[in-house]
Amino acid sequence: MRAVVQRVSSASVSVAGESTGAIGPGLLVLLGIHPTDTADDGHWLADKLVRLRVFEDDAGQMNRSVADLGGGILVVSQFTLFASTRKGTRPSFNDAAKPDLAIPLYETFVAQATAALGRPVATGRFGAMMQVALVNDGPVTLVIDTKQRE
Repeated sequence: MRAVVQRVSSASVSVAGESTGAIGPGLLVLLGIHPTDTADDGHWLADKLVRLRVFEDDAGQMNRSVADLGGGILVVSQFTLFASTRKGTRPSFNDAAKPDLAIPLYETFVAQATAALGRPVATGRFGAMMQVALVNDGPVTLVIDTKQRE
């Protein structure tokens, strides 16, 4: 799994004008799923996200997690995170998992993140054309890949 994680003051996602998820301060997670990913990757990533210390403490140091903050997590599926531009300028998405594998792993990841955070995680709608709005706080943006486990 590959995640682009953004620390946000607020974020929301809508489909066809209907809001499907919104958070105040917390993490916006754009999530791509690879064909070799497993539920174990999701478990590792969910735990990592909840414990990731990217929020400032009273001394102004990034020392607090989204759990410490009482913040939210908004997860948006994004198969384009596995795009390849090796050949020309039109991206290939062959490295992204097909929906029959990706949907169950996405749903499992959302459940794992909900359990790790201890409260519901907001989401987009898998496979839909979504509009994502966010106020990036910092800005702080990280890329986490479960194959690298950094």
